[in-house]
Amino acid sequence: MYLLVDYDYELPAELIAQKPADRRDHSRLLRLERATGAVCHHRFDAIECFLCAGDVLVVNDTAVVKARLLGRKESGGKVEVLLLDYAGGSRPSSPGGFACECLVKSSKPSRPGTRLLFDHGLSGRIIAVGDGTCRVEFSGDGDFDAMLERAGRVPLPPYIRRADAPADRSAYQTVYAAVRGAVAAPTAGLHFTPELLSRLRARGVVIVPITLHVGYGTFAPVRVEDIREHRMHAERFMIPTATAAAVNAARADGKRVVAVGTTAVRTLEVAADEDGPVAAGSGCCELFIYPGHRFKVVDAMITNFHLPKSTLLMLVSAFAGRENIRNAYREAVAERYRFYSYGDAMLIE
Repeated sequence: MYLLVDYDYELPAELIAQKPADRRDHSRLLRLERATGAVCHHRFDAIECFLCAGDVLVVNDTAVVKARLLGRKESGGKVEVLLLDYAGGSRPSSPGGFACECLVKSSKPSRPGTRLLFDHGLSGRIIAVGDGTCRVEFSGDGDFDAMLERAGRVPLPPYIRRADAPADRSAYQTVYAAVRGAVAAPTAGLHFTPELLSRLRARGVVIVPITLHVGYGTFAPVRVEDIREHRMHAERFMIPTATAAAVNAARADGKRVVAVGTTAVRTLEVAADEDGPVAAGSGCCELFIYPGHRFKVVDAMITNFHLPKSTLLMLVSAFAGRENIRNAYREAVAERYRFYSYGDAMLIE
């Protein structure tokens, strides 16, 4: 249960989705019952049949920034930079100034003092080199966010083996994204359309936001054999007062709290006290959920299919049971579901 190898599985490469579904809510939905392990298959827009009046649906309204930069070193050679902690970056007093932790990919090892040049007048300087990451200070003529919007690329994950396209600017963003800060999409939310959300509200489903800015903590690889030794990178979150009140009222009334995605699960669980009430406020989430975790808030969750040996797979295994997840994933492979960020979804209840 605590060995990394326990969370491995085989996935044919052709099942890794390289583009989104033709329509967001026409992706497939595998419904998994936690108590029995039973699964059934639907189209995602059938989700409205499984949500009831009074259910509280918690969505993550973070918005993805263009966090991937392609450029060159001033000394020569190509460089690729991925901002890891846009939400936690600092803004020095220099024009266009901004500094944050980054992944820097180039032909030679990164060194402090190296200058990086990008399009649209944006440049950077490596000011510190850490364990696999670098701290980069950016500068340029103008506002950093405006320069990043022009020079940056949509930060598609590396298993999507193509360059980002103009369509990804909207496709790799939820329809309710509102607060800039994520460097990866909360992908369970990609399946919702405005029309589907309206139908859910008409059924009496209460839809409320939290914000967790997806950063390196969500997708950093687990490098230890005993998963209990893994440490999550901090990600910034915020829970509005109205959201906490809606979640706590649902629990008091015996209604369900349904989290859209692992980021919503982690945010609600980290903000709950031992008896379950969720506190409004903001902070940094370093919660690592793996089998043995006692869930205090979440009754059901919507999630995508996750990478082998990932913390996300460990979280859903904690929620649904490791064997239930292994069996559900086997069936998803056999049924040719599409996996990962642009792939299909699960409802676990």
